[in-house]
Amino acid sequence: MSFKHGKNGRALVSSYDLSSYFNEMSSSQSIETAETTAFGNSAKTYITGLNDGTISFSGMFDGSSDAVAEVFEDIIANGSTTVITLAQDGGLTQGNSCVMAQAKQTSYDITTPVSDVVALSGEFQVTGGLRNGLILGGAVTATASANGTGIDNTASTTAGASSNVHVTANSMDAATVIKVQHSADDITYADLITFTSVAIATLTSESKTATGTINRYLRYQVTPAGSGSITFSISLSRRN
Repeated sequence: MSFKHGKNGRALVSSYDLSSYFNEMSSSQSIETAETTAFGNSAKTYITGLNDGTISFSGMFDGSSDAVAEVFEDIIANGSTTVITLAQDGGLTQGNSCVMAQAKQTSYDITTPVSDVVALSGEFQVTGGLRNGLILGGAVTATASANGTGIDNTASTTAGASSNVHVTANSMDAATVIKVQHSADDITYADLITFTSVAIATLTSESKTATGTINRYLRYQVTPAGSGSITFSISLSRRN
């Protein structure tokens, strides 16, 4: 067995690493069932239907600019679909497992006890289902073009993939291109997913998909066009 301590968990929400504000996060997956019991059955029978998922966070309130309260207030006010990556398996180390989603925030609560820290919590309804994936690069800071180390899946898959990217810091004075690439041999790589070009000094997040065959090995590629630095995290989930 390989147990993990929760202290290394990381929470990426939109273009922010909000890990330092939270002390608990959870993801829940479910699937609906429809009863098919008919005359003559001796026990109830069911078929499965649609997958569903939710994500919740709780932690400490901070009302500073770009801190957790402002981020949550903007998300729930705008009704936007938010890219979320939860690194619950030892943090953002490359190769660690993660939970990936696009979600709508459904609640935002502030609690003010007389004898404790002001607390904050939020709930998100997943749209499109929760996905279990791997970290291809966690909190990577790049100042020049670079390729990540290939991650070996031991075999290719054929049902496509989804990938999340979170750009959490960016002082580049020109656009940056971030890609996921795949390879059959860990030598020759081809582009699999190309994210929208990241504009000058812009923080952003995006979720994109690929169809068809996903080769055995995966890596990220980052190509800044100017000077400065950019920090991003990227993950990928193979579809079954």
